[in-house]
Amino acid sequence: MSISVETFFLDPSAEGTLQARIQQMVAQGILAGRFRPGERLPSSRKMAEHLGVSRITVTLAYTELVADDYLSSRGRSGYFVSENAPEPPAFPAQRFSTGTVDWTRAIGRHFTPGLSLNKPTDWASYRYPFIYGQADKTLFDSANWRLCALRALGMRDFSALTSDYFDGDDPQLVEFIARQTLPRRGILANTEEILVTMGAQNALWLAAQVLLNSRRRAAIEDPCYPALRNVLTQSRCQLSVVPVDADGLPPHDLPEGTDVVFTTPSHQCPTTATMPMARRQVLLDKAEAEDFLIVEDDYEFEMSFLKSPSPSLKSLDQNGRVIYVGSFSKSLFPGLRLGYLVGPAPFIREARALRATVLRHPPGHIQRTVAYYLSLGHYDALVRRMSKAYHERRQVMEDSLRNQNLTVAGQGTYGGSSVWLKAPDGVDTTGLAEKLRKDSVLAEPGAPFFAAEAPPNNYLRLAYSSIPAARIPEGIRLIGDAIRYS
Repeated sequence: MSISVETFFLDPSAEGTLQARIQQMVAQGILAGRFRPGERLPSSRKMAEHLGVSRITVTLAYTELVADDYLSSRGRSGYFVSENAPEPPAFPAQRFSTGTVDWTRAIGRHFTPGLSLNKPTDWASYRYPFIYGQADKTLFDSANWRLCALRALGMRDFSALTSDYFDGDDPQLVEFIARQTLPRRGILANTEEILVTMGAQNALWLAAQVLLNSRRRAAIEDPCYPALRNVLTQSRCQLSVVPVDADGLPPHDLPEGTDVVFTTPSHQCPTTATMPMARRQVLLDKAEAEDFLIVEDDYEFEMSFLKSPSPSLKSLDQNGRVIYVGSFSKSLFPGLRLGYLVGPAPFIREARALRATVLRHPPGHIQRTVAYYLSLGHYDALVRRMSKAYHERRQVMEDSLRNQNLTVAGQGTYGGSSVWLKAPDGVDTTGLAEKLRKDSVLAEPGAPFFAAEAPPNNYLRLAYSSIPAARIPEGIRLIGDAIRYS
């Protein structure tokens, strides 16, 4: 039986090359059961005329489908649905029903966060995206990344691509972190003191799960990274919130009985404050005297384009009390989800065992691709390019904020990719951010960063990592107008 050519049509909204779209069209028909084994497809000539494409495009699509065993070729007879093609399910698809289950009672623990940052998936379509942590495709070195990914797919790296590391990591990536990345922060670590994670957030979760329980107390900065607060809440530990000042976390305000302190000393999130060296030493001395541990999130240290970054807490630690969290997701791209934990071997062994029960290890291909990208020098070149662009954008941002008489509460002495803006009292930046979207402006309200049930509602985080310098002045003008007329 022949399949009518009228059965086929190309979805105008589909992405990819014409060849890929034709392959997808035929494969979907087979997978859905509309085309059965043994049925003959239209000739390449008829299909090409019907779809309005070249015959060679159809022929190449058919050839790929033959290679994947969706189709078979019978000489001059044409192309047929393969006898080995995947069989559609023998039962009709049915909609799931929630039934009579009381899910409020059935769910033992609640992981849905409270107030959190809302980042629209279509942020790139906004003309003025002052949104934090997203990649700028005009800066990213996609060509060399592609080459590294292809190299990691080669037969030479077959084991890295396909092997189960069990509870291990890619040795090339770990070696580079130990020998190249960490020494730049003044940290010397053995490979058994390093664990690769699915981004910094996963690293923070692992640290919280290993170090905390319902009897232990954690201290966090206020304001802080909202996801960290959610992580600690889910750990069911006792939680203390310590307001930061112009120099970051004040050690003397830490409550007695603290077991673990989570801090961002080099680049406080979100105020961008940098903890002075004297305060860092006080914090370390206090940790030793009162027997608590410190988890240091050293995010964005690479973006220190104004001054050299301050030494990490981990580099000053003489007593093994600091757990260090690093990430490549901010400097490469957030979808990478690759970070690392550095700490004493007993802690890393426990964190590794916990990771193994949840996700085994980050994908080997991703780890090896990053290892190549780092070791071949592409990463350093990318960081230099990003730093130069961020420096330019930062200058434009500062000038624009000054022209609009807007108050900067924190802008980072060493660089970074955002500023912390304070609007006048009484300005609701949550509602303001919603109104600004109508003008194609994305800005992050500050309320989710605070722990209080009624947090200050007059702060904004404005990032410049994803917006061209030329658009910043107009975007800031729109924000300034919205604040003045709110």
